Amino acid sequence: MYKSSTNSAPLIIMPKTKTEDKKSEKKINIKPLMGYILVEPSEAESKTASGLYLPETAQEKPAQGKVVAVGDDFFLPNGQVLRAPVSVGQKVIYKKWGGDEIKVSGIEYKLVKFEDLMAVIED
Repeated sequence: MYKSSTNSAPLIIMPKTKTEDKKSEKKINIKPLMGYILVEPSEAESKTASGLYLPETAQEKPAQGKVVAVGDDFFLPNGQVLRAPVSVGQKVIYKKWGGDEIKVSGIEYKLVKFEDLMAVIED
């Protein structure tokens, strides 16, 4: 405990709880529209394969992440239906410059079109 110099009440610093540290536990109120997928990008690598640590300015944003929400199937002009190629919870790789970044409740997400997905990562 620390005493404040302006009043006699002690200043208590509370440590973060485990739920504040886990960003993926929050319920997301975003439903992508037809043909889009909401992805939570993976963290950037801070260490190289040889063990060197990279500063934040040198870290490259990864083009992969976890699917958080999937939009409805997309209807093409010729009458065909483009179905969602992934489901919630899968890990995907998307085009490096594909998708649009959005920030919700301090967490960055990416809205990616079905056709910008390149692969599914299988564990």
